Amino acid sequence: MPALPRPASGPGSRYTARAATTRPRPPRHMDVATLARRLTGRDLWLARMLHEHRVLTTHQIARLAHTSPRSTQRRLRTLHQHTVLDSFRPLTQTGSAPEHYTLGPLGAAVLAAHADLDPAALGWRPTHTGRIAYSPCLGHDLGVNELLTHLAARHHSTPEAGLPLWLSERSAARRWGDIVRPDAYAHWQHGDQLLPFFLEFDTGTQPLTRLEAKLAGYAAFTTATNTRPALLIHTRTQSRDQALRRRLASIAREWGLDVATSSADFTTTDPWGPWWAPLQPAAPRTTLTGLAAHWPNLTPAAGLEPTDADTVLTLPVPPLPPALGTGS
Repeated sequence: MPALPRPASGPGSRYTARAATTRPRPPRHMDVATLARRLTGRDLWLARMLHEHRVLTTHQIARLAHTSPRSTQRRLRTLHQHTVLDSFRPLTQTGSAPEHYTLGPLGAAVLAAHADLDPAALGWRPTHTGRIAYSPCLGHDLGVNELLTHLAARHHSTPEAGLPLWLSERSAARRWGDIVRPDAYAHWQHGDQLLPFFLEFDTGTQPLTRLEAKLAGYAAFTTATNTRPALLIHTRTQSRDQALRRRLASIAREWGLDVATSSADFTTTDPWGPWWAPLQPAAPRTTLTGLAAHWPNLTPAAGLEPTDADTVLTLPVPPLPPALGTGS
């Protein structure tokens, strides 16, 4: 797609959707039927992941797919050439950012065909990549996806651990938006321990009062649905984490919420580790598995079962692709 003009200041001034125009693409694209026969199960999984989570970097895709960076880049380049994927690369103060991938026009057409829908029903538009690249929420969305791709990919090194379920902000809003609007909903599982949790990813740009106000919604959700997921709040710095804990501890205790916090100062690459502190006074930091043991009464959120209103594209996407060598 053509690159959009970059504003001199304000939202979008740091980003440009330039990669889609600098990479060569064939002058004629395959029709959907021809392309569909050439796509693997892993390709279709990636298209669904990008439809669900909007944008993933090369590193995040390689992490989930458990393939080498070179193999990942080679396949992504092929999918980009056939417009299954689109891409852009943010401008940075120093160095260079990884490629950021989004769903391309033919990828949207293939997904629509699989779901027996009109492509417009997917919400995809020719400006799709530009809108994501210029969005002031881009950093926030990437932060959510960075944390959760690390959790999902943990399964590659520790088969008994991982994320069997990961819903995006949009999917969570579709199910529970009249009560709560988390940044994500997921299940962390390690052996027999299950931690169902809502995620609030705090970049430090909103006042603490806004996070405080959200706790009322989570309390209402627990009461209305009679289910009890945890609430994990990930912040940017330890000082922000401490300020948030002072602000929320008494409120969470009053409403009986199971809340734990952590920050990027502790870790960005192994978020399953001992970085999470429950809001209870003097509670030590522990792992996600430790939180599940600390809160034995947690239950998955209501509303996860498929309904007649669901389509192939509104059902949860497996966080990991089909295994290599299985016809995928």
